[in-house]
Amino acid sequence: MFDIGFPELVVVSVVALLVIGPEKLPEAIRTMSLWVGRVQRSFASIRREIESEIGADEIRQQLHNENIIKELEETKNTLRQAGQDVRTTINATVERAETSAPADKNESRTKDND
Repeated sequence: MFDIGFPELVVVSVVALLVIGPEKLPEAIRTMSLWVGRVQRSFASIRREIESEIGADEIRQQLHNENIIKELEETKNTLRQAGQDVRTTINATVERAETSAPADKNESRTKDND
């Protein structure tokens, strides 16, 4: 957590022994360990809260993406239907043109023969 090696730990212990004294050192170590434990639990709690919020954001993003996909599918279906309507109209127009074209040819032939 703090990346403290053995030599640093020895120096801190010697300074603590000189400053606090041998009588109060065990009580100071106990108090210090309680505070370190509380800080670690607080950090763990904060980390869990942040991760849960991030998870909620991911869920919101996923729902948003699903809504976008649904809208795209609806648009695709609308365009597909419009394309089908255009094809139907074009085919009907072509059929009408083909059926009227032979009649026009026959009329033009009879006029040419006259």
